[in-house]
Amino acid sequence: MMRRRDFLRATLVTAGSVVVPTACSDEDGMTGACDVNEDDTFFPQSVASGDPKPESVVLWTRLVDGDAKTDLNLALVVALDEAFTQLVALRLNSSTVAAAGSGGTRVPVTARAEFDHCVKVKVSGLSPGTTYYYRFYYTTGNGCFSSRVGRTRTAPAPDADVPVRFAFVSCQDYVGRFYNAYAALARQQIDFVVHLGDYIYETTGDPSSQTPSQGRAIAFSDVRGAIALKAEDIEFHAARSLSNYRELYRIYRADRALQRVHERFPMIAIWSDHEFSDDCHGATATYLDGQDAERKDEDRRKAANQAWFEYMPVDYRAGDDFQYSSAAAYPEDITIYRDFTFGKHVHLVMTDLRSYRAEHLIPEDAFPGKVVVNQSALEGKFGSVTPPFASPYVDDIDAEQHRIYREMFEEIAPMFGFDPGLGYQQGERPRIISANFINAVVAKLNEQREEQLPLIDNSEMAFFERGISYFDLGKTEYFSKFGSRYFVIKDAFDAVSDLAGDTPVMGDAQSAWFKDTIEKSESTWKVWGNEYCLSQLIIDNPIPSPGPPPEDPPPRPRFYMSCDGWDGFRKERNDILGKLAAQSNVVAITGDLHAFIAGTPAGDTSSSMNIVEFVVAAISSATYRSLLRKQVAAHPILKDVAQSANIADNIENLLVESATADGATVLNPRLAFRNSTSNGFCVAEANADEFVVTMHMLPDSALAAPLYEEADAVALDEQITTERFKTVAGTRDLYREEGSKWQKWNPETADWDG
Repeated sequence: MMRRRDFLRATLVTAGSVVVPTACSDEDGMTGACDVNEDDTFFPQSVASGDPKPESVVLWTRLVDGDAKTDLNLALVVALDEAFTQLVALRLNSSTVAAAGSGGTRVPVTARAEFDHCVKVKVSGLSPGTTYYYRFYYTTGNGCFSSRVGRTRTAPAPDADVPVRFAFVSCQDYVGRFYNAYAALARQQIDFVVHLGDYIYETTGDPSSQTPSQGRAIAFSDVRGAIALKAEDIEFHAARSLSNYRELYRIYRADRALQRVHERFPMIAIWSDHEFSDDCHGATATYLDGQDAERKDEDRRKAANQAWFEYMPVDYRAGDDFQYSSAAAYPEDITIYRDFTFGKHVHLVMTDLRSYRAEHLIPEDAFPGKVVVNQSALEGKFGSVTPPFASPYVDDIDAEQHRIYREMFEEIAPMFGFDPGLGYQQGERPRIISANFINAVVAKLNEQREEQLPLIDNSEMAFFERGISYFDLGKTEYFSKFGSRYFVIKDAFDAVSDLAGDTPVMGDAQSAWFKDTIEKSESTWKVWGNEYCLSQLIIDNPIPSPGPPPEDPPPRPRFYMSCDGWDGFRKERNDILGKLAAQSNVVAITGDLHAFIAGTPAGDTSSSMNIVEFVVAAISSATYRSLLRKQVAAHPILKDVAQSANIADNIENLLVESATADGATVLNPRLAFRNSTSNGFCVAEANADEFVVTMHMLPDSALAAPLYEEADAVALDEQITTERFKTVAGTRDLYREEGSKWQKWNPETADWDG
């Protein structure tokens, strides 16, 4: 009998010799022919494999038999050919099962009801660089039924001098959009697929990114266990319970295009944010931008982790005895960062950039007027020269001469729901508040009242001390992601982040493991499976200054598009890029952005020391441009600025050039290629000499209806365009294929040479 606590470990199976079958019968008592159940009644999520190593791979399925609430028994068969004429002898590991057959071609496994009837089997003792076929059998009173046939492939031996070809993907929202990119990917000739996160989306119809359509909508069965949300007058839900998260995986994995990819290639997956909660850090969600006192929810995080563990075929670093337990303290309940070698030329290192990271440097619930860097700290960094982004502040809002403004805030605090303490703890003094923010609030209130409040005069502010407030970072509202995670003023943010304490992303243990793994790697290519964009993404700031214009306006600032990714964690990015650039042939493959990018990111302090990065767009999720349109429309200031509508439409140009009085200035000179309007996937080819990436780009308009069948292949392929890039061993250079030639990116001129 299998011990119940052992299910959440993958069942361990050792492969042996090849056996030529004489009948469908085996020692487990299953007799007669096994017919594939074409309607997928018993195996509705089909099969999957993952984490291929030279001698092992993890196989997965889920068994359903009506409304059965009990454990179900099934069997696994592995072969060297699709017709299953060369079966592989399998032996169950005795540490997992007390008594098991030895040397049979069909091994019994159990689908446990308490774990959603998912089954994971780690098959070891396989041959390196070999293709295997597998399927699961289930016997009922009506006969023996088979899952669909899965195909997988082990990694080549560490000393094998062979090329490696793999795809990398990310962001596969199900709601309102079809997996046509996966339909095209399934026809590729590759060894495996890397998934960089956002395998599921936890919301059922978030209007900022999702539009449910007929046949492509989600409604939770366990509505009471979900989080009820509302935006733009649209009600929707976010997963919270284990039932909610499991249901998402069941729905996503029922899609035939995704199933075909899993059936044909092993997958190596990592999570990003949506496997738990959008823009999360650790167990903390950000839906209400700081308004929700219960936004940190470890029970919810563990439910998400357990569902991911059950449904993803992963071989954990903790070893074959690892079992998931929700009783373990978070985040020690599960460790998913890990690495793989594929012959002599590819060492793939997958990281977890959500579980251990700090919260955003600028809190969503920060009071905009609070000064976070005073004049003394500013002088400590910049000396006697005051930076242009610093602004005057009232050094004590509680002083008698500022009573009128203090009483103003006390009056409006209940109306706007912000902290009457103005961001300071009770009794904390002095309370330093931005003079520009005070004037902005006064100007807004004066539009609505007869008795006008006086503005702080510019001549008076000339004698004020200067510092940096949240308002100077672009934060204009109390509870808001703008000026916190998105549209953040760059220079002010850089100064605040330099003066702030550490804001970790990887955590100490993972960071040490990651750097050590890269440093000690002997593979030609060190490939980092990185969840979000390393390349800097800044544009000129189109936001007009609130309140009366100053007599001597400062230089026009620029802002980060997002501080939820690496732009928001500059210290650790600089440290990591410095370490990576000291190694040869490091490539980052990245997801999350919903855009295609090729670039050569470098740290702030050593611009000549870079790595090469390839960012893949979303499989199906809304494109970067479409998301940006909705962000601009929701921004408290941009939504009322007519020209701001051009930000999304011109984003690819805005990311490159800045029009100034001195002419055009290149904003992101290491950003060589960008496409913000397409979905798709990337295919990488690595050998001893070069690492080549082909971007397969599909217009988002092509996802409105499924193009999954063979008859659709031509129509689908006609809509796909490609771009090819490469980097050459021994260099840090990026090349783009143009006709029959390769052009080299020159960050000095921000153009392609040749």
